[in-house]
Amino acid sequence: MNPAFHITEYELARVLVVDDNPTARLTLKTVLEAGGYKVNVAASAAEAVGKLDEGEYELVLSDLQMESPEAGLKVLAHARMMDYKPATALITAYQDSGPAPTARQQRSMLISPEDIPGLLGKIADLIAERATRRLRRELRLAGV
Repeated sequence: MNPAFHITEYELARVLVVDDNPTARLTLKTVLEAGGYKVNVAASAAEAVGKLDEGEYELVLSDLQMESPEAGLKVLAHARMMDYKPATALITAYQDSGPAPTARQQRSMLISPEDIPGLLGKIADLIAERATRRLRRELRLAGV
């Protein structure tokens, strides 16, 4: 096994994209993979919960409204209960989908997929913030 390849493979951040719209799922998957992320997709909140329970993700991006108006919030709530504490963000193409959830309700960002460079920048920021929180927690637990 080539050690350099193994390290590169290990360093890919894992992202779970949850959206009931197949076109949106494929678009986000393609863009994120081109941006250097390892991407898994789910078409419903139930499927996303199963994937969260099976694997570990650095970031969970979920559509807000899927099979129910609050399906995306339920996905993010489940993600936050995981031991590995992924970063979370709601993603929606709707500009007027009703009142946006407050940051306190979702503890995440509400992002729009139209601006690809901006989207990739926000995703990188979320993953970096998660890594920083995780490192601080590990240092605190180690008594450093």
